[in-house]
Amino acid sequence: MQKLTGSRVGIDQGDEEVFSEFATGGDMWTGEGSRERRKSVTFSEPFRTPPTVQVAMSLWDIDQRANVRADVAAENVTRTGCDLVFRTWGDTRVARVRMSWLAIGEAKSEDDWDL
Repeated sequence: MQKLTGSRVGIDQGDEEVFSEFATGGDMWTGEGSRERRKSVTFSEPFRTPPTVQVAMSLWDIDQRANVRADVAAENVTRTGCDLVFRTWGDTRVARVRMSWLAIGEAKSEDDWDL
């Protein structure tokens, strides 16, 4: 559990296209095996400490003739941003993915001192 020590809680959110590979024939659409795409996100302003980030797929365009496999995560979370990560494997064919994210953490205050 993340316990916030400050009295200010910051919440930031967004919705980002992680990739679109149907038109270009990218390996998310044409390949097989382990594949990964990342999208860097910058928060609208820095948090006091790295926030907790929740991610979800808001758009998932897949081929119905293949198995459906997905792993989504927020990685490399810092005070200023994170990476949205989409992974798949096997014969899954993904045309495009959009992910929404929600960051909750301690917000900086005008009273904070930078030492």
